[in-house]
Amino acid sequence: MSGHVSGVDGGLSAGSVFAAVDIGASSGRVILGRVSGGTGSESARLETVHRFPNGVVESDGGLRWDFDALFAEVLTGLAAAARAAGERGETISSIGIDTWAVDYGLVNAAGKLIAQPFSYRDDRSRAAVARVHQKLDPARLYATTGLQFLQFNTLYQLASEPDLDGLQALLIPDLVAFLLTGQRRTEATNASTTGLFDAVAGEWATEFLTALGLPKNLFPPLIQPGETVGTLLPGIAARTGLDQATTVVAVGSHDTASAVAAVPAEHGNFAYISSGTWSLVGVELRKPVLTEASRQVNFTNERGVDGTIRYLRNVGGLWLLSECQRTWAQQGHTATLDELLAAAAALPFGGPQINADDPYFIAPDNMPERIRAAVRNTGDVLTDNPAAITRCILDSLAAGYARTIADAERLADVPVNVVHIVGGGSQNRLLCQLTADATGKRVIAGPVEATALGNVLVQARAAGVVSGGLGELRALVRGSQPLESYQAALV
Repeated sequence: MSGHVSGVDGGLSAGSVFAAVDIGASSGRVILGRVSGGTGSESARLETVHRFPNGVVESDGGLRWDFDALFAEVLTGLAAAARAAGERGETISSIGIDTWAVDYGLVNAAGKLIAQPFSYRDDRSRAAVARVHQKLDPARLYATTGLQFLQFNTLYQLASEPDLDGLQALLIPDLVAFLLTGQRRTEATNASTTGLFDAVAGEWATEFLTALGLPKNLFPPLIQPGETVGTLLPGIAARTGLDQATTVVAVGSHDTASAVAAVPAEHGNFAYISSGTWSLVGVELRKPVLTEASRQVNFTNERGVDGTIRYLRNVGGLWLLSECQRTWAQQGHTATLDELLAAAAALPFGGPQINADDPYFIAPDNMPERIRAAVRNTGDVLTDNPAAITRCILDSLAAGYARTIADAERLADVPVNVVHIVGGGSQNRLLCQLTADATGKRVIAGPVEATALGNVLVQARAAGVVSGGLGELRALVRGSQPLESYQAALV
């Protein structure tokens, strides 16, 4: 199978057109995906038509998302998509939405968002953990949901809410879809990150809602990737210039689910690292692993596209480096990322490391000093040299990746022959090489735009433009996207 997948503009071929709304914790984009079918000639090309910033803000006593501003940017992006398609005489077939997981907005019966959504980086849910565990033993929670413990998981956030009577919780991508269509649904891959989803049955664990005193209809009904949420509301169509008949299609709305759908794996024995603000490291399974040993290592079983299981752990991410860069810029350091990475690569092997997924690093504020303090707590020393701190971050991430992959192999009883790094981190050549060195396995980097590709390809399959399962979608990506291979170096 051949084709062409591109993250750059220009030379876009004719075919069906899809809009992907892809919002991360630090930025968002609206992307046009042009997909053409036909056995042996499938292709997909991406065109980013709008970019916008995202980030937490201090508001109403906590760290929140400015969702009103985010949704306004989504509409601006969809209008840009409509114009770009219209200039070529094209019609956008559907829209798919993916974002980060866990967070939600509360909507009343009239459909009004009652407050800007809290961010998972807010510390409010810490106090709720003990209260939840008094009602639901952690071992019981895991045996049903298979979800790793994170203090900001949705069930702990919900347990922090003072009053949920008459309200519904819409996860962030579902909230966007609701405001576009007026239809309330919960997409399954994101539902599986709430701590209130039965990993085996694939349904809400209603007994947990009852045990926590939460309304049974707190979340809307489930919808699967590839199913239609609804068509655009008249006001949305008028504001964006899109046809009112344009459908919103559920995709892997948890961005990692979309990214994993586009991992260009050729065989089943692979591990993936979706590397961005967070690193999601794991393997793809057909059934969840709900053992006590798995719980003790804090692995999660989240839904993927086509009912797969994303068996993974969070291992921190490039948030550490981006926060350091922000602090250094405030302090007057002018080194570019490329310069930092070159200087870090020149440093010797065996420097100090941190636990990159320690909750200590979740909140913003002077990350370089936090990292140095964490190193001091291990009895080691890290200078304030930005190159040394950068190398510490990347060495720590690579070591965390290696530990997590080894744990996944053992706990799920699956061999891993190759490691795929997708997302923004796949462009970080030093991180990719350090990961190959730490794991002792071949690393294949790319595609950078895995999340958007997964989003678009699920839409294209729903429209009948491409066919087959994940293997066919991945072959399309693999046969067309430039990939880079890294082998473990002898140290």
